[in-house]
Amino acid sequence: MNPLNILLPTFALVVLGHLLRRHAGFSPGFWSDLEWLIYYVLFPALLFGALARRPLELQSAAGMIYTGVIFMTAGMLLGYLGRYLLRLTETEFASSFQCAFRFNTYIGFAILGGLYGAEGVAVFAILAGFMVPLANLGAVWALARHGNQGLLRELARNPLVLSTFAGLAWSLSGWPLPEMADTTLRFLGEAALPLGLIAVGAGLRLAGLGSRLPAVTYLSIVKLLLVPAVALAAATLFGLSGPYLASALILAALPTASSAYILAVRMGGDGQIVAAIIATSTLAAALTLPFWIYVGLGA
Repeated sequence: MNPLNILLPTFALVVLGHLLRRHAGFSPGFWSDLEWLIYYVLFPALLFGALARRPLELQSAAGMIYTGVIFMTAGMLLGYLGRYLLRLTETEFASSFQCAFRFNTYIGFAILGGLYGAEGVAVFAILAGFMVPLANLGAVWALARHGNQGLLRELARNPLVLSTFAGLAWSLSGWPLPEMADTTLRFLGEAALPLGLIAVGAGLRLAGLGSRLPAVTYLSIVKLLLVPAVALAAATLFGLSGPYLASALILAALPTASSAYILAVRMGGDGQIVAAIIATSTLAAALTLPFWIYVGLGA
């Protein structure tokens, strides 16, 4: 399938969400409730189901996971470097640090599912399953350190971390998912992606971009260009191909997760700078994602 046939509908739903937020007349409470539903119910169901219904092939995925750890670490180091290059305040750094390495899994699942079908979703889920805890660890560390909040407590109640470890544990157990549970999880998971993309568009906010332009520019370049470049080099080193290569490269090239804004606000950070970075990286990813797909996958 032509990658543009996947990317265009994906970003069309993002644009639709932005238009609905501005013109459909829904109350702010509606969008907050929708984000809560996706973050705490639909997306955890998608992540758990994708991992639990399929045996975990760690040997085949090992190179992909190593690649993920390498580019995630590179993103964290480059994000930390921004604290000194940009002379960010403590609050700005604690909030925006996560934008250098967190990724929008809604877009990633949509692209991998379009490229490789169920196999692409399962392989991407394995990588996301390992990277979500690592990304959340880095994000929560900075904000918890700034706000003097407990890191372990924040991780222990994060729905993405909990659903990831639960799905991995079920997969490793070798137990089959009961048919009724599997069907329910599929229904919830199918709703997660389109609603998640619409919520991404509804959450785009560019207010305050001007005063934070250096930080927004630097962190967007790190996330969309430098981290994927590291991922492609590492994937080449480990000899990845097919959905394993695609999962590693696309996850690295994804824009910042929309949940980064929720986390920053909930933990007392600077939500405005995070919202500006999310909006900028999401819009710019409409150009950079096709570039990495064509360069890295030869599509």
